[in-house]
This record gives sequence, C-alpha cells and structure tokens, in this order.
Amino acid sequence: MNGKVGFIGGGNMAEAFISAFVEGEFLLPSQISVSDTNLNRLSYLREKYGIKTFLKNEEVVLNSDIVFLAVKPQVLKSVLEEIRGVITPAQLIVSMAAGFPIRKIEEVIGDDKKVVRIMPNILVKVRKGVIALWDNKRLLDEERKLVKELLSYTGKVFEVEEKLFDGITAVAGSSPAFIFLIIEALTDGGVKVGLNRETAKEIILQVMEGSSLLARNEHPEVLKDKVSSPAGTTIEGLTSLEEGRVRYSLIKAVESAKKRSEEISKLIEEL
Repeated sequence: MNGKVGFIGGGNMAEAFISAFVEGEFLLPSQISVSDTNLNRLSYLREKYGIKTFLKNEEVVLNSDIVFLAVKPQVLKSVLEEIRGVITPAQLIVSMAAGFPIRKIEEVIGDDKKVVRIMPNILVKVRKGVIALWDNKRLLDEERKLVKELLSYTGKVFEVEEKLFDGITAVAGSSPAFIFLIIEALTDGGVKVGLNRETAKEIILQVMEGSSLLARNEHPEVLKDKVSSPAGTTIEGLTSLEEGRVRYSLIKAVESAKKRSEEISKLIEEL
C-alpha cells in the first residue's frame, strides 16, 4: 500500500495494528508513525518495529494520510482539540475509541472531515481480528475501499451501523477474554485428570481451532449432537455444564458487556 499511516496513542491496540502491518509486510516501517506521552513506550515501539515516533500528536497528523485515533475515549476530545488545526479534509481519520460517536468527533474537528469509526478486537495482532466499521459518508468510494483493504489485512471487516457498536463491543471486543477463560478452565480440567499443563493447553487449543473450522460449515448444535453418544462421556460432561448454567452465563456475559458499553457511551456524551 502507498501512503502513510499514523497512530495517536501507542497502547496495546495500536501495537496490534502496527505489528500486523509491519510483520505481515503490508506496510514498510517508514510508512508508519506513532505519538504517545510515554517516552519508554515510544522507544520500545521504535526499536521493535523500526517506525517513526513523535511526542507531539500534531507531528503524526502532518506525516500521515490515514490517522488512527488509538487513545482512551475520556481523553479523545482533548486530543481532537489539539490536532484539529492541522487536520485536512483530504485525510482519513479513523477512531477506535469505544463509546465516542462520529457526531462528537465532527463537533470538534468539523463536519467537513472524513471520519471512520471502527471497533476492533485484540486478535488483529495475529491478523484474525474482528473489525466493525462505519463512516460519515464523506469518503470517496476508493477511499472507503482503501480503509477496508487496510483493515482486512488484520482480520475480517464487518460494516455495521454505528448504533450497533455497543453490541459489537460485547460480542467481538470482550469475547476474546471469555474464550481465554474457557481455554484456561479446560486446561485446568486436563491437569485435574492427570495431564501436564502444557500438553493439556496444546490439546485444548487444537480442539478450539478445529471446532471453529467445523462450525463454519455446520450448526454448532448439530456438531454437538454428533459428538454426544447415548450414555457416553460427552453427554455426561454436557449435563454438568447445563447444571452450572454455563450457556446462560455466557449469554449474560455478552449482555453485561453490552450494558457497560452503553454506560460508557452515555458518560462520553456528558464530556
């Protein structure tokens, strides 16, 4: 890809994108810049990925065609106020701040700017991410295609209306933590029945990967029934899961995460 990409904020999510772009050889290190208030963080990113680093956010904007806003939502308004004087209508502004709507970004930098809002998850680091996307309809078709191409290199892009972003935050943003918890618990189960921890973990990871592939072609309920023999071991284990209300707990986890996302969105509105 031609052009330069900048990140305001050098935290975990910004690094996940940088890692995917550089290590996947989609962008050269010289095409990427990042700003942050933490000198140690900038030094780490510069040394690990060979990218340009700046202390001033305006420098990133001046050196970028596409600017990713990778800061926490509670500080985004002040960052926007800081850079609004150097943003041009030709640039693409991509915000990944949870709960911060496009409308509020436009209130600060002007409604003549091209703004994209995304909701990624941490899996972009291994290029298996989920990225929800919506924009303010000021992008040209080729610009929208460019953004999608850039993001698709880090995972699967879903174009969804902005009003659904709280749900996306719960289903895609929070769910990796739920999956990691399940992996940890099943690994502990393997240890309890006599396997060493590393073997148990590798088995569970292999099972998770294979199960995901199968579930793309058949309904999970059908697959579950195929594994469950009458009076067998699997149905016995499933019974224990139902007794523990695991299915209900996972549904509630998504619901609770969405509710919290909505609460954060309301707090952002008061800023």
